Parts: sequence; structure tokens; C-alpha cells
Amino acid sequence: MIAVLRYGGGFPMHRLEKLQDSLGIPLPASIQWELVCAMAVRIEPAFEELIRQAAQGGVLHNDDTSMTVLSLRREIQDEADESGRTGIFTSGIVSAREGRQIALFFTGRQHAGENLAAILVKRVAASGPPIQMCDALARNLPKMPGSLDVIVSHCLAHARRRFVEVTPNFPDACRHVLETLGKVYHHDALACKQKLSPEERLRYHQQHSGPVMDQLRQWLTAQLEQKKVEPNSGLGGAIGYLLKYWVRLTLFLRLAGAPLDNNVCERSLKKAILHRKNSLFYKTEKGAEAGDLFMSLIHTAELCGANPFDYLTQLQRHAVELAQHPQQWMPWNYLETLDRAAVAVDTG
Repeated sequence: MIAVLRYGGGFPMHRLEKLQDSLGIPLPASIQWELVCAMAVRIEPAFEELIRQAAQGGVLHNDDTSMTVLSLRREIQDEADESGRTGIFTSGIVSAREGRQIALFFTGRQHAGENLAAILVKRVAASGPPIQMCDALARNLPKMPGSLDVIVSHCLAHARRRFVEVTPNFPDACRHVLETLGKVYHHDALACKQKLSPEERLRYHQQHSGPVMDQLRQWLTAQLEQKKVEPNSGLGGAIGYLLKYWVRLTLFLRLAGAPLDNNVCERSLKKAILHRKNSLFYKTEKGAEAGDLFMSLIHTAELCGANPFDYLTQLQRHAVELAQHPQQWMPWNYLETLDRAAVAVDTG
């Protein structure tokens, strides 16, 4: 329960300590940390297996948010990084595979692209290149070895957001763009509601969203070429961004399974943002590693419709079996594993 409240609900340990005191069951923050640290060691095989499973995904979303790790910040102040890098981040990576989503978190000095590259090293080569969904920041793009590659798709919601921000100054033009993109999202919602396969969804978008996006591109190009919009204005910048990354922003019109945006990753990163808001920082790298492990297992369980408290409880109870066969103790199949064990006991 401590892990679920701490890393799933964002409750700082000092608040949990006060809550325990009010219930007449003292539980100092130091003891809480010892408990979750010991638990993290026992269930670490589940996290490692989660990383391996995520590496096989067909679509991988990634993004960063800033984070503070006190021990790392002191290192940065005492000894400058060779690259001149001073930031500390929590990277969120969401992998979509076989109809399920796997959420992973990594905190440290590496960017989201570097963490994604480290995961994809575990990818089976025969699986082919996955689709990577992110915004256009260079630090989100992985530097892959020659034997591995990704198909990059950029987030349409990020492009849309640029028009939302300048709507007060350019209401008519922005309204046109937003309404046009709204039609595309409406088509995607209908495809989801009808439970179309990736190939069927692709054909649906090509038929319905393709003409809409073609007309939008012509309109955007005309605004700049006919000098209806100043390129250096807020609206000109939004149009320039959309046209510059048009190919990657419209991958959903050419490749089956390509998503429209990176919203699923941004929602997942709210776990880390909630921690930053309530707890402000991690004290040490070890604390950050524990936080990443628990957030990954808890949020993946939530995405799979599993009960995080029950899942973590069962991982502790079956730590020996977990170490031997971690693939059987994922959030989406651990109940089946428990059922099989119960049947074996009954028939034995």
C-alpha cells in the first residue's frame, strides 16, 4: 500500500507518516523507505521483463519532463558534464504491443531519445523497425546503431497546440485550422469506436482524412506564398511548424498503426509530474530508480485494467516464481498464472 500511495498517488512519505500517526500506527518515513527499497529488490525482475516486452512494441511513444535528484544536482555543480549537460529528466516511454500498453519511466541525466535507444537494444531484429511517436525536439530522437532503426512520427496535438496559443490574435485563421484538424480527430474516434484493424483504420483515414489534410496543406501554403501571413508572426510560426514536419505529422495516412499524437505518453508523465509537485525531488539516484520501477509497474497495471495493489502484493508473495519466470508475472497475465497454480494444487 505504501508503494501504491507513494508512487501511484503521489503522497510524500512525510504525509503518510502523519497519516499513520493519526491512525495510532506510527510508521516513520525512514521505515517506509526501507520497506519499499526491500520490495523493489524482490520485484525488480518484473520491471526488467517489462522493459524487454516494451522493446518489442509496434509503436513507442516517448517524451521528457524535468525532475530534481539532489545527489545528481550536486554532481553537476561539482563537476561539469563533458557534454555541458546540466538538466535532469524523467523520461516517459509507452509501448503499444498486441492491444496493450506498457508504461516505463527513467530518471537521470539521459534524454528520452537516449532512454528509448537503450530499450530498443533489447528488440528482436526480426520484428522490424517500430513507429516512434514524439514531438519534434531533437532530444526525443534516438541515435540508433546501424542494425536498428525507427520510423519517426510527430505529434499532431503539438502542432495543433501552436494554433490554440495564438487564437486570440488570429481568431479566423486559427479557427479554420482547428476545425479542420477536429475533423481528422473525429474520423479517428469513429475508427476507434468501430474497432477497425490497423489496416482498416489506415484505409479509412486515407479515404476521409486524406482529402481534408490535402486541402489544409494547400491553404497553409497559400497563406505564406501569397503573403497573407507574416512568417515571423505567431500564426506564421505555427504554419511553418506544421509545413516543416508535414511528412512526419501525417504518417497516419501512409502507415498502418501510426497514431495521431503523443497524448498517451503525456498522460503517463503526469505520474512523474505529480511526484514533482508533491515531493519536489528525489534525494538519491537509488530513490529515483525505485520510483521509476514502481511507477512503471503501477501505471502499466492501470493501463491494462489490473489492480496495482493486488498486482504488487502478488509479486511480493511469489518473488521466487517471479525470478524464475518473469514473463508469467506481467500485469496482464499474472491472474492467469495464479489460476493455473491454484488448479495445479487442487488436482495435485
